[in-house]
Amino acid sequence: MRVSRTVIVGRDEVLLDHVETALALWDRFRGLMLRKELPAGQGLLLPDCRSIHMFFMGFPIDLVYLDGENRVVKIVPGIKPWRVSLCTSARSVLEMPAGRAEEARLAVGDELRFDRTDKALFPG
Repeated sequence: MRVSRTVIVGRDEVLLDHVETALALWDRFRGLMLRKELPAGQGLLLPDCRSIHMFFMGFPIDLVYLDGENRVVKIVPGIKPWRVSLCTSARSVLEMPAGRAEEARLAVGDELRFDRTDKALFPG
């Protein structure tokens, strides 16, 4: 998996320290399922994705849908397990700990930048 730090462009504020990009089919399918938590500062980016499911999840997360230029098009705060979410205008989805989007004052229209670090946290 590719690993990066996510920055809110224009504010140069770090949104998440460690974001893994799920590129392989298995990594995309597994996502965050069956994990006990998503620690603060960590996230998962699902490129070429317009919807997610929360089946087999044990905790809520924030979803940030991004367009092709990594601009926020939709935010779903605190989506709970066993739910589904969709955004047809999105090109990718960033999953992060519940409450982080509000804490960072993230808004529709904000642009995110992914700076590669390649220090894997989630063993694949």
